[in-house]
Amino acid sequence: MNAATITRQSKSNLALAFISLGRERKRDITVFYAFCRVIDDIGDSAKLSVVEKRARLAKWRQMLRAGELDEPPLARDVRRLIEKYSLSHEMLEEIIAGVEMDLSILRYATFEELRVYCYRVASAVGLVSIEIFGYRNPACKQYAVELGLALQITNIIRDVGKDLQDGRIYLPQEDLARFNYSETELQARQYNECFLCLMEFEAARARDFFCRAAAALPSQDRRAMAPAEIMASIYRGLLRQIELDKFRVFEEEYRLSKLEKARRIATQLLKSFLNLSPRTSV
Repeated sequence: MNAATITRQSKSNLALAFISLGRERKRDITVFYAFCRVIDDIGDSAKLSVVEKRARLAKWRQMLRAGELDEPPLARDVRRLIEKYSLSHEMLEEIIAGVEMDLSILRYATFEELRVYCYRVASAVGLVSIEIFGYRNPACKQYAVELGLALQITNIIRDVGKDLQDGRIYLPQEDLARFNYSETELQARQYNECFLCLMEFEAARARDFFCRAAAALPSQDRRAMAPAEIMASIYRGLLRQIELDKFRVFEEEYRLSKLEKARRIATQLLKSFLNLSPRTSV
């Protein structure tokens, strides 16, 4: 399966953001996204044992640095990207390390521990992506880090119920304790005032990172970062939808409508064309 097919079948918000790119950069970011998708699918596979997952992820680490006889075409395409954009092997390996964390870690005691995970599975993706998008101001790297944290925390909020089914709790244990909401209550999907306060706290944290990202985006890179800004707008809208619905994450699967996504994409493309300053409102 080639990179374009992997990206198309994923039906991801990230794939929608590529609409703003020229043909060459779109092709290259599609290859990188396909790599991320394949790595993530290894970690999520119900057909593979943990040992098999670790072996496949280790093989991808090797393929990033040197070719193998039986490697998939995607591996060669990713190495081409590494050479073309002078990408750091370590940064791509951070993404693999993030997926590996899911193989052994089911709980996070503190947000600082969770932040490491979010950095690896989201901010590292952003740091590679901006190299492909093209930027001029090194401060854009901080933008990628902050936006990655905002997007991943929004994912965690949205997927609380889904993650429980997989035995995972990403909400930091210290946050549950802060709002007197026990893991037992969470496992029982108890929806009460303590849960609402906990989720409002997490949403405020996500919004703070969205604000930090907006503040960190250099003016000369706003047009180049149009794909990232499309993602930011879609996820801000998703977070707002969840908040307005009072965090019914145990029973609802939140997503923006196609019309709302199209509206946000069009708005961000216009802002990019006019080089307008990003806003963090809905």
